[in-house]
Amino acid sequence: MSTAYMFPGQGSQFVGMGKDRYASDEAFRSRVDHANVVLGYDLASIMFEGPEESLRQTENTQPAIFLHAIALFETLGVRPDMVGGHSLGEFTALVACGAVRFDDALRLVRLRGRLMQDAGMANPGTMAAVIGMADEQVEDICRRASKRVGRIVVPANYNATGQLVISGYVDAVDAAIEMLKEAGCRLAKKLPVSGAFHSPLMQPAFDGLMDGLEALEISKPVCPIYSNFTGSATTDPDTIRFNLLQQLMNPVRWTQTMQAMLAGGATRFVEVGPGSVLQGLVKRTLPETEVSGHS
Repeated sequence: MSTAYMFPGQGSQFVGMGKDRYASDEAFRSRVDHANVVLGYDLASIMFEGPEESLRQTENTQPAIFLHAIALFETLGVRPDMVGGHSLGEFTALVACGAVRFDDALRLVRLRGRLMQDAGMANPGTMAAVIGMADEQVEDICRRASKRVGRIVVPANYNATGQLVISGYVDAVDAAIEMLKEAGCRLAKKLPVSGAFHSPLMQPAFDGLMDGLEALEISKPVCPIYSNFTGSATTDPDTIRFNLLQQLMNPVRWTQTMQAMLAGGATRFVEVGPGSVLQGLVKRTLPETEVSGHS
């Protein structure tokens, strides 16, 4: 019986995340206190008390979710059979499988959050959720909308069967939403985000993160890690490094990741971190599979 451990990405945060666990679990508390020292500021107080506006800032959101998820995973005391994470969650997965040290990952996640926030200001864009349409139809409409407007809109997250997120310039996303609705999709709605993540508009973040990833020490993991960029497993440090950078400007292939984990022998999926988004995506895509979570 193989268990796939999954780690959530941006959007799963909430004010108060980890507060009760911090009060009751010495190991969790020690990890959070150590993170404050590494970062040089009190991330825990933003997680526990907010304000929500501060927690929503990408440079705080990403390290907060990462810290909550990995501190929680460490309290489980398990050796994973396979790991994967949604966008930001891929960094958590790398620490969980022993490929990257906690301190290094925390610093890099904060840098990634700041770079993505800055890229969102340099190249203003948006994202939209699309439900009830085949992947191929959404891809085709994004191509046609980009051609009509002359600006980019692309699939950004393949989240589950019939559930995608698109990303790009505001006018191109607007055009795609209109075309999706005309084509009969059940829902096409903009998301409250600060940038066009996982699209070519993240080029400044890609450029900024390249040096940080080059310097990152990556060891061979204790189990396969499933990459957002490919949707498939690897244990090769050079491939891990390449995939981490590529995911910034390319879609998160989470549907393909879940399917590949199942094909790789996963009989149980466990989400570790704030919220239960990934559990819902597994249930939608692999309805016969055992799913649980730790939050």
